[in-house]
Amino acid sequence: MWERELGDLFLCIGHRFGRADLRCRMRDYVRGLLAPVGRKNGWQLAEFAGHRTPDGLQRLLNGATWDADDVRDDLQSYVAKHLGDDDGVLVIDDTGFIKKGTTSAGVQRQYSGTAGRTENCQIGVFAAYATSNGRALVDRELYLPRSWTDDRERCRAAKVPDERGFATKGELAKRLVLRALASDLPLAWVAADAAYGQEGRFRRLLEQSGLGYVLAVPKSQQVFGPRIDHLFAQAPDEAWELISCGDGAKGPRLYHWAALELPTVAEFDYQGEVPVRRRWALARRSLSKPEEIAYFLAYAPRESVVADLVRVAGMRWQIEECFQAAKNECGLDQYEVRRYIGWYGHITLAMLAHAYLAVMAADAGAKGGAETLPAPGSAHRGRSPPAPGASPRREPPSRTVALRAPAELVTLAPQTPGRRPPLPLPATTPLLGGAVRQDRP
Repeated sequence: MWERELGDLFLCIGHRFGRADLRCRMRDYVRGLLAPVGRKNGWQLAEFAGHRTPDGLQRLLNGATWDADDVRDDLQSYVAKHLGDDDGVLVIDDTGFIKKGTTSAGVQRQYSGTAGRTENCQIGVFAAYATSNGRALVDRELYLPRSWTDDRERCRAAKVPDERGFATKGELAKRLVLRALASDLPLAWVAADAAYGQEGRFRRLLEQSGLGYVLAVPKSQQVFGPRIDHLFAQAPDEAWELISCGDGAKGPRLYHWAALELPTVAEFDYQGEVPVRRRWALARRSLSKPEEIAYFLAYAPRESVVADLVRVAGMRWQIEECFQAAKNECGLDQYEVRRYIGWYGHITLAMLAHAYLAVMAADAGAKGGAETLPAPGSAHRGRSPPAPGASPRREPPSRTVALRAPAELVTLAPQTPGRRPPLPLPATTPLLGGAVRQDRP
């Protein structure tokens, strides 16, 4: 089954590599990424493939004639075919790749969330596609700081195209969303952390595209005037509801959630005189540390309830599990290329290998676990998936935890007798892109 599915995947993308030798090298490279190789660099991948030197594999990434964006498009079609769902969520986040020196494209000392500190590194902005069937990385962009884009000679030395100028991470995220909308991936939602959720232009793009979203925002985020943390500071005790935002390694991830429905915007939330979308502010409070509260803005179909928004908010962690699996099992971060084109080549093939594992895990799950495969996100350093053609490892069956019924809609607007009334929103507040309608239900 492993070999057959991998062969089908190679047939799907093989036409992107014009020569037979390139197709053979691509297959050797991807098989090496999937194999139990200690460190998936050029020499060890070449040794696994039976090559005398890594020169051929290095030429595949740095000089061969193939377009990594074409392979990315095929990857998205592959994921849509096997994992697609009409309720699919596109999750946006970035990750760091620690590097030495100054010649790798986009490298400089900058904050890396992966390391949790400022490091000499490259930053990639990624999109993951997540459904109830599985999750996989489906797109990527390399972030180029101004120290690079302002130095065109340095860019040319790293083979950065002349047309590639400076773009913020938010602008790169918008490119990922627009490409996903043009792909075969069925999408209904977008989720992201506060670095992207706080950008008004990013939210407007999603609204104009008709996508729902649940985006984290900082506590200082203004919501029709007041700060979002000030709105929820007045929430009565009964406004907080215990809801799971999905299963984690230790069972359901339970938090206290509160929700506030926001005014609608005529330009985006209505079709004619009929309201079709609603806006929400959400707060998530830790059970063990009640002082730790995270905040979200949400935009959803009219029929959505708070439990739906909480589910999408919980899907954001799927991309972290994708990063972990792709780095640990597919060598996403173990490349030795310095050129711009080499980065895209390696990252795209590593994403392809990760998508293959995700599809195999989904197939095994659909068959009731008869052939148990390592699910993306369950990887650990030093533990690689079985090579294609080998017998997959058997894992103990996962424990099933019964979840409580979805909570009823919680709204902070009604005044509770004997308690401090919630802070009213301004009667008329302008919002970028349209006028506020508060006279609608």
